[in-house]
Amino acid sequence: MSLVVFLKGINVGGHRTFRPSVLASRLEHFDVVNVGAAGTFVVRKRIARTKLRGEVAHRLPFAAEIIICDGADILRLVARAPFVGQPAGEGIVRFVSVLARARSSAPRRLRLPSSGPWTVKVLGRQDRFVYGLHRREMKAIGQLVHLEKVIGAPMATRQWSTIQTLAQILKGD
Repeated sequence: MSLVVFLKGINVGGHRTFRPSVLASRLEHFDVVNVGAAGTFVVRKRIARTKLRGEVAHRLPFAAEIIICDGADILRLVARAPFVGQPAGEGIVRFVSVLARARSSAPRRLRLPSSGPWTVKVLGRQDRFVYGLHRREMKAIGQLVHLEKVIGAPMATRQWSTIQTLAQILKGD
């Protein structure tokens, strides 16, 4: 099964910028597919995680948190359809955060801030994934950083549509 690579904090707010398509082309011998501009890749060729992490790190122009998960885990999450019945649309973003390592202490439900109108809502978790909703506003970034501290592990956050795109690519393998 394919592996999926998530780079944390890439191409956000003009910091640590690079072109993921260039990285994917430099890793073409591993049959890498770039998904979007946030540093998300499907690696189709069989490779050990440690070797893959080294290959990616060697080709990045800066140090970055590299989170790798099995494609099968993505497919299981999408098959579960965690956002059925949840609001979507203008002003609300469905997100999935991929943890660098599994944390049994990761909350199943959480609302940030804890009082007043919510900015981030954690709806649940599955293995190394924490999923929920956040409002499309600048405060959400700070609340997602706070969520990472609550969980106690680095995490890369992507929109649900990116996770669905990954699933489509993985199903084609």
